[in-house]
Amino acid sequence: MNYTKHIASLDDTTAFAERLANLLQASDVITLEGDLGAGKTTFTKALAKGLGITRTVSSPTFTILKQYEGRLPFNHLDVYRLGDSDEDLGWDELFYGDAVSVIEWAQYIEEDLPSERLELEIYREGDTERRIEIKPRGARYERLCEELMK
Repeated sequence: MNYTKHIASLDDTTAFAERLANLLQASDVITLEGDLGAGKTTFTKALAKGLGITRTVSSPTFTILKQYEGRLPFNHLDVYRLGDSDEDLGWDELFYGDAVSVIEWAQYIEEDLPSERLELEIYREGDTERRIEIKPRGARYERLCEELMK
């Protein structure tokens, strides 16, 4: 089952991302898709805050990966620059380790992603309004979404 969440403001984005963060466990993988300016990095910053990360979180566009320590270790990846590269950058170590991983522009590494993951697509619907399409892939993420959407 897929879910839709309508967001009216930045505060709503923060609240939703922090709620999700409270449900996350080690090795959870979240993919974020959406046009430039849709709010992927804003969502990721709020998620990191919910994981207890106090460092400033910024987009890893030029470094591909940034790692942070909080309640759980946190990997923030922006793989846009990889395009259609076939380079193996050690994805298994990242995705099956003890960290939560959030991947922006995940379609560029689709074949390397775990089959079980939480896919989020963010769409702009106004200046502050967003629609988030949520697609759980696997039983763990189905249960997570049931709890998240209560």
